Amino acid sequence: MPAIYGAREFVDAGGLMSYGIDYPDNYRRAAYFVDRILRGTKPADLPVELPMKYEFIINRKAAKQIGLTISFEMLARANQVIQ
Repeated sequence: MPAIYGAREFVDAGGLMSYGIDYPDNYRRAAYFVDRILRGTKPADLPVELPMKYEFIINRKAAKQIGLTISFEMLARANQVIQ
């Protein structure tokens, strides 16, 4: 059954698609906040941020296995296509 997941690990394991936050970018942002706290900024004074980067990944191999054709437009929008 085709499904869209929230994390790329599912697509790496054979899932069809994922759309979710870019975890490495979030970790970099977290390091920025840790640095600010260690330099003396109060956590309450730091802004709350939402993720800034999202990634869309398509697994064409999984699509072929279930007989699904993915349009060129959708492939063009993907950040990464797993062959």
